[in-house]
Amino acid sequence: MTSTVPALGTRTAEGSALQAVLLDMDGTLVDTEGFWWDVEVEVFAALGHTLDDSWRHVVVGGPMTRSAGFLIEATGAAITLAELAVLLNDGFEERIGQALPLMPGAARLLAELHEHAIPTALVSASHRRIIDRVLTVLGPHHFDLSVAGDEVSRTKPFPDPYLMAAARLGADPSRCAVVEDTATGVAAAEAAGCRVVAVPSVAPITPAAGRTVVPSLEAVDLAFLCGLMTEMR
Repeated sequence: MTSTVPALGTRTAEGSALQAVLLDMDGTLVDTEGFWWDVEVEVFAALGHTLDDSWRHVVVGGPMTRSAGFLIEATGAAITLAELAVLLNDGFEERIGQALPLMPGAARLLAELHEHAIPTALVSASHRRIIDRVLTVLGPHHFDLSVAGDEVSRTKPFPDPYLMAAARLGADPSRCAVVEDTATGVAAAEAAGCRVVAVPSVAPITPAAGRTVVPSLEAVDLAFLCGLMTEMR
């Protein structure tokens, strides 16, 4: 995708241009939402429980405390949340060590943001140990910082991760574009006051005020993200 990139970082009477881009990880940049579900299915099978496929929509995009807690309650499995978190992280880390496919358009978008020196953050509900592994594939140079789910007192769907990322980048949340793939992540970004691009992965997301829904990252480039700020004026 080629585009004409408008001038960035300028201030006008109506406000400033795009100040930062904040990106979710699982299901947004890397095709791993299915990995998490597969690991959850395997772990609970080893515990003697079968997961209902309809639960996948309940646990997708959420923090591990919520998703794992839900599965423990739903199955009645005899395991603590802390014990389950270790098993899930171990299983997921093993899977991404074998293969870590990027979502279509992810590599191009990251390269474009880096080329134009756009402040960029990776904001995920995954734990730090997982983010650091994924960053080796995405390229840590593409991000000015990253925020992990176990580094905030309240992770998605609360706004805390996005507010933290914006603050650390010195950006106004209302001038940040967020790219997310789940309703949980969208809720977090919108609660933080960011403009949101939703790229649904597992479950559909409906358009709304301040939210644009696209079929894939191939529909997103820097000019597109800058346009979100223009719409606010």
